[in-house]
Amino acid sequence: MSPSPDLSSRILPRVLIVSRRTVRKNKFVDFVGEYHLDLVVGYGAVPVIVPRVAGVHAMLDSFEPIHGVLLCEGEDIDPSLYDAGGDDGDGDALSQEQLEAVRRLHPSDAALDHEKDSIELLLARRCLERNVPFLGICRGSQVLNVACGGSLYQDVEHELHPAADDAVCHMDYANYDGHRHPVRVLPGTPLYDWFAESLLDGDQLMVNSYHHPPQGVRRLAERFVPMAHAPDGLIEGFYDPEAYNPGEGKFIMGLQFHPERMRKEGSDEFDFPGCAKAYQEFVRAVVAYQGKLGRHASAPPERGHHAAQTEPGNGEAAQR
Repeated sequence: MSPSPDLSSRILPRVLIVSRRTVRKNKFVDFVGEYHLDLVVGYGAVPVIVPRVAGVHAMLDSFEPIHGVLLCEGEDIDPSLYDAGGDDGDGDALSQEQLEAVRRLHPSDAALDHEKDSIELLLARRCLERNVPFLGICRGSQVLNVACGGSLYQDVEHELHPAADDAVCHMDYANYDGHRHPVRVLPGTPLYDWFAESLLDGDQLMVNSYHHPPQGVRRLAERFVPMAHAPDGLIEGFYDPEAYNPGEGKFIMGLQFHPERMRKEGSDEFDFPGCAKAYQEFVRAVVAYQGKLGRHASAPPERGHHAAQTEPGNGEAAQR
């Protein structure tokens, strides 16, 4: 996606995206998937990559102004940060033996990244406190839920017990990009509006699934409303209806699946017209939020005068 030609004439809003790590040539490197970057740029915002390295959690004020936050895929969230045993009477925390089995099956995702956890939870809470637009994809949706007091399944296969007919394969390594499973989209939600023309009977939508079976939303935080469920009952999308009005700079949402990667085989064409809408509406909210900050910000000092400049972040505080 190419940015609009008129974007170079104005200061664009900033969307923070925390990197994830991988190993290349026996060294850790940080990266962000290009699909995320392409969509953010294409809809008119500047992606600012926040490295998930030691010390960055104490530097977040230096990334101001923050007009939006996009959190996406990565390793499992540390279970000590949420109620791993669940508070619904439906099972206990996994045993050490079960955890080791999970890590053997999914070594690249089941490892913990404490720096990424710390940075992303701080950013999510900052967004929630200030109503900064937030989009969480995959792990990012789980971070959002944990930040609001929700909990996660450590291992869906062990802790979620659907009937045989409702079992869902949430990861297919043999068909990594092509794997799809159905979700039921709930009417009256943004997700339903975006995909209304593509829904099958029963309001079903075929989505991809890259989260390995361990983690998923268990208890949804009270402020959120589900937008979609998999047949096994797992929540695949949720949002805050009190903080959803993109035209007014309001957008707080989490999606477990990856709409940015729902592409036809061998092509960059999306599976459905609605696949890019989460990013389009998120950036629309980011642009509107930047405009709100501008209306609240102090006028810059005139040339030749030594007026004090506004501290970063004062605009956000003013509109709370």
